[in-house]
Amino acid sequence: MTEEIKERLYRELDVIRGKDFSSYFLIVWDFMNYARRTGIPCGTRGSGVGTLVGYVLNIGNVEPLEYGLLFERFMDPERSEMPDIDVDICQNGRGDIINYVRNKYGHVAQIITYGTMKARAVIRDVSRVLNVPLGDADKLAKLVPETLNIKLKDAIEQEPQIPEWCNKDPKIAKVIEIGKTLEGMARHASVHAAGVVIADQPLDDFLPLYKAADSDDVITQYDGPTCDKVGLLKMDFLGLRTLTTIERARQLVKLGKNYDLDPNNLDLTDQNVLNLFGEGRTKGMFQFESGGMRDLLQKMKPDRIGDLIAANALYRPGPMALIPDYNGRKHGESWSLPHPIMEEVLKETYGIMIYQEQVMQILNRLGDLPLARAYKLIKAISKKKHSIINAEMGTFIEGCVAKGIDKKKAEELFELIQKFAGYGFNKSHSTQYAILAFQTAFFKTYFPTEFMAALLTFEMGSTEKVAEYIDECKSMDIQVLPPDVNESFADFTVIYDESVKKKKGPYELKPIEKVQGERIRFGMAAVKGVGERAVEEIIRAREEIGKFESIYQLCQHIDTRLVNKGALEALVKAGAFDSLGGHRGQTMAALEDAVRIGNELQKDKAQGQMSFFDAFEEDEELKEEAAKLPDVEPWPKPLMLQYERDVLGLYVTSHPLADYAQDIYYYSTAHTNTLTNLRPDSEVIIGGMISRMRYCVTKNGRGQAHAWPCSRWKI
Repeated sequence: MTEEIKERLYRELDVIRGKDFSSYFLIVWDFMNYARRTGIPCGTRGSGVGTLVGYVLNIGNVEPLEYGLLFERFMDPERSEMPDIDVDICQNGRGDIINYVRNKYGHVAQIITYGTMKARAVIRDVSRVLNVPLGDADKLAKLVPETLNIKLKDAIEQEPQIPEWCNKDPKIAKVIEIGKTLEGMARHASVHAAGVVIADQPLDDFLPLYKAADSDDVITQYDGPTCDKVGLLKMDFLGLRTLTTIERARQLVKLGKNYDLDPNNLDLTDQNVLNLFGEGRTKGMFQFESGGMRDLLQKMKPDRIGDLIAANALYRPGPMALIPDYNGRKHGESWSLPHPIMEEVLKETYGIMIYQEQVMQILNRLGDLPLARAYKLIKAISKKKHSIINAEMGTFIEGCVAKGIDKKKAEELFELIQKFAGYGFNKSHSTQYAILAFQTAFFKTYFPTEFMAALLTFEMGSTEKVAEYIDECKSMDIQVLPPDVNESFADFTVIYDESVKKKKGPYELKPIEKVQGERIRFGMAAVKGVGERAVEEIIRAREEIGKFESIYQLCQHIDTRLVNKGALEALVKAGAFDSLGGHRGQTMAALEDAVRIGNELQKDKAQGQMSFFDAFEEDEELKEEAAKLPDVEPWPKPLMLQYERDVLGLYVTSHPLADYAQDIYYYSTAHTNTLTNLRPDSEVIIGGMISRMRYCVTKNGRGQAHAWPCSRWKI
């Protein structure tokens, strides 16, 4: 242990002990240790990443000294506020962690949150009580502009139709009058997404509690800020889907390739992974997949984790203006600063103040402000507290002058600090999330099929995201197959060819440029109308008999109370029976008989009678006759694809425009991926299908609304 580490560790411990916060750290250590023992991924976010004590306790996985993270950004020795270590937990394990804390410490409750009456909601609620017709209530509510947190008072000023209607109709006027009184009041209660309070004695000694009608969980009647004022220990257990995705990808890799890796022990200098960022191929990567961020990365060409940390902090309103300077200096533009201390502090960001920690270090090392006061000054700058700003300005200038900086230059520097401190980002938070992004990129580089399968699994609730990631799979030469009753599970899974399965010896870790021998199979739980219990029952039956050979055999072995006819119809439309022979029209035509026969055979079996299939188990000819499908016409291709889209949310086996692909390619002058590169007034010819249109609404001089498609396309 170096002297620097020892000094930092003892300094942190002195503050933690002096504030009696040791138990807080030990509780966090305890439940995070439990999480790791039970295989639940977790980590810290925010300023709590910057504590060396937390790192030594394995609460965080980022070494603060390596990244220049400050303890004072997390805990001010001069403040009496409770510490706040935000914990990210794999979504699948969050409930388990909360139950562990509840069972071990006893006096635990989740925190209530109150939904308040917003302008539109209060209009609808009051209208319902006053028996205003539903159509009028809806029309009145929609007159309120879609501005975030708008008040009724402002809505009346912005929308002249509201006061006009009030003048004509006393009941509407009464709705608005009562609405103004009720607006902002609590409308309903729910459970905070992450907050939990813990005490060393019964919680009802400190605050009122309650249980929701449909739950046995104990909930506080005070909201989060009030729990803080009472002095209770509050912790945030935040579910983070990215951790769940990474863990699922890790499991798929281990299962399919017998390669077990620790996402928290990766080489963060791996240029193969960093190249993925520089090429803008970041779809599915945590915090880095938006179009604007991809453009930033392609211009930045990150070659170190520090660039990703900076990109995360820069891509926000305010700091965005610094992106060209950062990229230019990274690629060779000259820069200089008025003092060597500033150059040392800002070297990693090419002389640009990006992080709050950098501002704190400059205030501390140039202006002799203690780090705790430096952070207090940053907060004062962001909240425009001029009394604190002016009080510290003199101290800073004196410190600068003592180090040889001209007074006028020191004043200019303080003005610059005020500008940057207003939007400086928490480096601790940015560092943790950049490392998480690197982990997702690592899997996408070396195990793309497993990563995309995991990503699709946890985006099943969003048809738009599933379609987006399937397009990404196509760009990576990864085939996504429809669901299959003989291969699919609830989640998206990876199917390996025999050539992949037969590989012997240790797995060779190398970036995959072209995916071969690996495909993704749609999860049955992603099919609309197929519930979790239905999927479990199909998998149970499949494991029992080995493999389904026909729709009749499947219906013989499943419990049709769990897998009803509607679920089976959805699976037929999705193509889940295609591998059993015949086309989808035949399977759908056979479905009613298959369900009926299956029910009858199950009744016979329950009564001890031999089934038709059992009787002819050895006679292949009779078995084939028994499983014969009706002789009907196949569905027309457009109808088949429409059914597929209805239950999967997108086209998987083909696309309605596939037959016209050559014509579209020949006549089009642009593609959706190239439109952003064209001048705003460019005219293009593009082929496609219009699935929905978005309208713009404006008002003329008389306040009348007019709507038209946002795009000026000639169709």
